[in-house]
Amino acid sequence: MVFSRDLPSPASIFSTYASIAGYIMMIKPMVHTIIPQPLQNFVFSYIKSIVGSRSSTLTLVINDMSGTEKSGMKRQNELYSAAQAYLSSKINPNASKLRINRDPNNKNVNVYLSHGEVVSDIYKGIELKWRYLAGSKKSTTVDEDGEQFDETVNWECFELSFDKKHKDLVVNSYIPYVERKSTVIKNEKRIIKIHSYSSYNRRWESVNFEHPSTFETMAMTDKLKSCVMGDLDRFIKRKDFYKRVGKAWKRGYLLYGPPGTGKSSLVAAMANYLKFDIYDLQLASVQGDADLRRLLLATNNSSILLVEDIDCSVDLPTRLQPATMIRGAPQGSTPLTLSGLLNCIDGLWSSCGNERILIFTTNNKEKLDPALLRPGRMDMHIYMGHCGFEGFKTLASNYLGISHDNDDSHRLFPDIKRLIDGQVLTPAQVAEELMKNEDVDMALEGLVKVLKRKRSDSENCDESKKMKMLEEGEKRISDI
Repeated sequence: MVFSRDLPSPASIFSTYASIAGYIMMIKPMVHTIIPQPLQNFVFSYIKSIVGSRSSTLTLVINDMSGTEKSGMKRQNELYSAAQAYLSSKINPNASKLRINRDPNNKNVNVYLSHGEVVSDIYKGIELKWRYLAGSKKSTTVDEDGEQFDETVNWECFELSFDKKHKDLVVNSYIPYVERKSTVIKNEKRIIKIHSYSSYNRRWESVNFEHPSTFETMAMTDKLKSCVMGDLDRFIKRKDFYKRVGKAWKRGYLLYGPPGTGKSSLVAAMANYLKFDIYDLQLASVQGDADLRRLLLATNNSSILLVEDIDCSVDLPTRLQPATMIRGAPQGSTPLTLSGLLNCIDGLWSSCGNERILIFTTNNKEKLDPALLRPGRMDMHIYMGHCGFEGFKTLASNYLGISHDNDDSHRLFPDIKRLIDGQVLTPAQVAEELMKNEDVDMALEGLVKVLKRKRSDSENCDESKKMKMLEEGEKRISDI
């Protein structure tokens, strides 16, 4: 070879290595003798940090659930949800294993990373790697009676790895970028969820919300529809306004009226209009004020908290009433109180969240404590009454396909307009009559008969009341 003359012989290499090893063996005990051990540790750790920092990476772990084991209340980590949506658009077509599922009544197939799969990303020249991991672990849980039991808890997480020197840029710029992108992706295929509290798992559990109600199908006057929709639009657009005036970004609605007037359907229409999840809160399942706070803190932003039939779901004592007066209050427990509920509605705890809507429904508004009804708690009171002619036209369009553009779309409309005055039938009763026959004429004729009978019964009832009042008046006069 050309350079073989310049290379040292194997014997000389071995000799040099032996000499260096000998010097090291001689120097090592001298170092331990002369330099104190604490100083040695400091020097070695400093050198290691300098050398290691040049090639080390930082890994951020994003767990699927947030919360603590001690609180017993967990909810999905919003950052995990954002990462999952973002990475669904970044999956490598050459990935060896993926997870897929399809939600009920959803035509789209959802594709997710499988355990151990890696996705690479580049942001402002920075190379980042995402890794999805999943598994299970044994956990000990304490139930409401204080008994311990073991259960298997499934966990998922994302690991985000990058060069440590880019930490500030990743945390302050890349993560918000991922959240913004995920919001766009989620809105394109938004699926509304309805959540209910599971006392067994001590967490909110959800299913897809597929109620078809919209403002277009609601049996309400056009004026009331426009009023409610306009109020919702103003609320959504006023984030900066609420911050400027120093108020929590929330709004309360009270829906009241007789049964069957569409209160639940209006809640569904509001959720579909805003694309907000619904948290259905059953106050009877709440153990006390502290439990209520935990439940509310575990709800997500941009959501509706619904409390149906609040007048009969639970007795709310005032500060002057003892705990023994509460229906269903466990012995020795701290009860759910009116002051505790009010504090969660508009007290300090109400500020723990943004873009929240609170809806109470009741059949008897007069039974509610006035403290619940004031502005700031229930900002808008919406009366859901019996069906009027405008509501009937909407129902006739929904169920029979009749145009509701004018009052003479059918020969029986004038008769129905005269008979239906918003005091005879509820929207649910009108809808039931329209469903009895697919033939338009027969369905409307049946409704006219029912309206005439109801009006006759109502007039007879009024006449009986008048006769009774006259008899009572004559009796009082004779007694005098």
